[in-house]
Amino acid sequence: MSSRDRILARVRAAVDGAPAAPVITRDYLTSHTPDDPAAVLDLLHENLADYRAVVHRTHAAGPLITELLAARGSGSVLVPDGLPREWLPGATVVRIDDTPDSTAAELDAVDSVVTGCALAIAETGTIVLDAGPGQGRRRISLVPDHHICVVRVPDQVVASVPQAMSRLDPRRPLTWISGPSATSDIELDRVEGVHGPRTLEVVLLSG
Repeated sequence: MSSRDRILARVRAAVDGAPAAPVITRDYLTSHTPDDPAAVLDLLHENLADYRAVVHRTHAAGPLITELLAARGSGSVLVPDGLPREWLPGATVVRIDDTPDSTAAELDAVDSVVTGCALAIAETGTIVLDAGPGQGRRRISLVPDHHICVVRVPDQVVASVPQAMSRLDPRRPLTWISGPSATSDIELDRVEGVHGPRTLEVVLLSG
């Protein structure tokens, strides 16, 4: 008998005859936000900003993103497969494709990355990426120092985490982003950009 078999045998012996686990109740609230799309969007904006993301609202992503890249002084932008062409119509920066063989050093040399998302959660100020079209591999949202993420409003906005979980596929590589990368030491000195982008700009695209 292997060590694994012995351990499992002890576990089975310990629970033998134990009463059945009680049924888990699921009658809790799935949202604490009024069922009002405008209120949900305002809450998302507020919580994103509270996490120090820079939030923009627009009806046309392309001109705004071009402006943001120019203001940043970006000379290169990482573009994942499936990103809508109209999101970068007038950008004059060098466009770099997201490829499987890109090294960490190559990604670190990119000035900015533009992605879409799977959805955004208002109550937590969280953006969720699932590597779908226009989102790219997880690493492109972690290595470049400047991330512009577009959220389609209202289709990709939900109020709460329970609502998000019902729409997400747990088999996909989910990346949950609440503001730019940040960490604090024991004295609560905040340092940004250690584990991901130092600057996160969220474009709330309506229409």
